[in-house]
Amino acid sequence: MTTDRTVPFTTGDGRSLNLLHVAGEQTPTRGPVLLVHGAGVRANIFRPPVATSFVDALLAEGYDVWLENWRASIDLPPCQWTLDQVALYDHPAAVQTVLAETGANTLKAVIHCQGSTSFTMSAVAGLLPQVDVIVSNAVSLHPVVNGPSRLKSQLAVPVVGWLTDYLNPQWGEGRGDDAGRLAVQAMRGLVKLTQNDCENGVCRFASFTYGAGSDVLWPHDQLNTAVHDWISGEFGAVPLTFFNQMARCIAAGQMVRHEDLPGLPADYAAAPPRCQTRFAFVAGRRNNCFSWQSQQNSQAWFNQHQPGRHSLKVFDDYGHLDVFLGQHAARDTFPYLLAALDKPQH
Repeated sequence: MTTDRTVPFTTGDGRSLNLLHVAGEQTPTRGPVLLVHGAGVRANIFRPPVATSFVDALLAEGYDVWLENWRASIDLPPCQWTLDQVALYDHPAAVQTVLAETGANTLKAVIHCQGSTSFTMSAVAGLLPQVDVIVSNAVSLHPVVNGPSRLKSQLAVPVVGWLTDYLNPQWGEGRGDDAGRLAVQAMRGLVKLTQNDCENGVCRFASFTYGAGSDVLWPHDQLNTAVHDWISGEFGAVPLTFFNQMARCIAAGQMVRHEDLPGLPADYAAAPPRCQTRFAFVAGRRNNCFSWQSQQNSQAWFNQHQPGRHSLKVFDDYGHLDVFLGQHAARDTFPYLLAALDKPQH
């Protein structure tokens, strides 16, 4: 049995966001840990219908669990966001709010996908000095994608930008704003034609949105039926401002600034990290959204500047989001993630 409490906070640019504080039956014996979701989902993506979710596992270990809804969350009003805005305005404010609420001096974080890229950007810019350990899944500072996805990011993103300001996996089931537009119907038909190995329209469209081919976000054999059905309500609109920035980052091989905001470097990997945070990088070898080499490259970069401090773990049977959602994740991935929060493993 858990109890949820929503804690609102205001970002550096005045946006209203919130944190979800999840309390278990026992009083926490460890400090706070912040979970940061990816693009176009929400904080509760870490709580799928499985016997033991990652939130459950953290509570069982005695952690004080906080989930951040940053500006990409589908629980919040949609906006045309960039990763720079998130790094500068959202994550520092979220961290400060957790520390103020708990009275802790530091916290740990588990970050996923674009929550991971933006949180890492914030950390290397020196904006998160109170975060002492970060467990990063899938991608952080060096996005690497497969050939078809790279080509799509360079050629298809500009074309799609002429047709719409955002992509929404809900269109795969004929739901969401603009679902009836001719361009949207054409994209839906293309997705159904090219990805006909799954009956879940949101799942198919999510693969189209975030990569090329099928099984982009998870190998289907890692999801139970309940989770596969549940994801139909867990994916929403993502603006083209993000896809335009990520296309530039993929071409550069590292995260680069999309807009000139004070306190952020033009190239996030051009100078040594302005943090002493220990990173534990994890990835799934079957990830068809971002290749596992993304995390390998980031771990190498961090260790170049801070030798021996940072670790890398590749889960051979896992992909992208199933590291948290997989039907056997509590057995296969959670033990490593929990251990990494105490000390990154080598």
